[in-house]
Amino acid sequence: MTLPTQQASIAWTFHPHNATLDLCFFGTFISPSGWIGWGINPTSPEMTGTRALVAFPDPNSGQLVLLPYILDPSVKLQKSPLLSRPLDIHLISSSATLYGGKMATIHNGATVQIYATVKLVPNKTKIHHVWNRGLYVQGYSPTIHPTTSNDLSSITTFDVLSGSAATQHNNMDMLKLVHGILNAISWGILLPMGAVAARYLRHVQALGPTWFYVHSGIQLSAFFLGTVGFAIGIRMGEMSAGVTYGLHRKLGFAAFCLGALQTLALLFRPKTTHKFRKYWKSYHHFVGYSCVVLGVVNVFQGFEVMGEGMSYAKLGYCLCLSTLVGVCIALEVNSWVIFCRKSKEEKMRREGLISGSDKGSGTHS
Repeated sequence: MTLPTQQASIAWTFHPHNATLDLCFFGTFISPSGWIGWGINPTSPEMTGTRALVAFPDPNSGQLVLLPYILDPSVKLQKSPLLSRPLDIHLISSSATLYGGKMATIHNGATVQIYATVKLVPNKTKIHHVWNRGLYVQGYSPTIHPTTSNDLSSITTFDVLSGSAATQHNNMDMLKLVHGILNAISWGILLPMGAVAARYLRHVQALGPTWFYVHSGIQLSAFFLGTVGFAIGIRMGEMSAGVTYGLHRKLGFAAFCLGALQTLALLFRPKTTHKFRKYWKSYHHFVGYSCVVLGVVNVFQGFEVMGEGMSYAKLGYCLCLSTLVGVCIALEVNSWVIFCRKSKEEKMRREGLISGSDKGSGTHS
């Protein structure tokens, strides 16, 4: 089975008559002085609590060694050194070799094979597998591994009897896809479109108040879809203990809060003749444009988080956003041309060069 991260894989044979599992884990070094580990968590799919076998070059001889470790909470985030100690699971045998035979050497990209024979609990064939790799070892204590999303997702659960993987990983992939699509459409496209509609349609006298309903409809639809995407993101965070996207999460919360404030502002919108109308309008513009900027920035941040920084999906979004920006520039230039023309006509009218009946025609009296 090819594992979901770090180009790792695992092969195994399960003997049902005595509940014995023979397996071989394949992983690659990311540093000549680094380490590669694989283990089983008896209780839950997470790093803490894993009973691990870690392979690394011996600091004295340089030969590959394999030592057992128990990853209790004290070693998380390097709060205390990780020291080797016997495992409390029934490990019958274990060994590690470099792929390539006796002539193979430990280097960046070298593949190691970790062999283990484990006695499982009878009738419990669904196993939580955890694996990872680090850059260096202090003495015989492996140091903390990189904390990218790829490294923090090195966990899977599957049934060694049937070979079927747990559905959580597939569900997570689906949630990621839906989360990304909804948020890209809502925060990244609809919300800027609503702002554009409000800025340029309200000056079209033929539309009357229609521009307001168009603006409100687009923004409310965007906020509804964005709320669903936001809720899915919260759920994904709960399902991925230890996986943290600090900037993406903070930008998401900020954009959602600003969007909620904008929605609530509709309930407290004063009449056009009210003395507080100008203050409400300034607040509405500032919060609205801030929400649009944060939403677009967080969509790009989301592409990076999902590893889609160079994907066609990002290219497609960039094309949509570029088209919208181009339309804005054209409308903005048109607005300024009309404004300058009207200003010039108004000045000429004040000077008596244009009669009142020729308003907007540009005909000299």
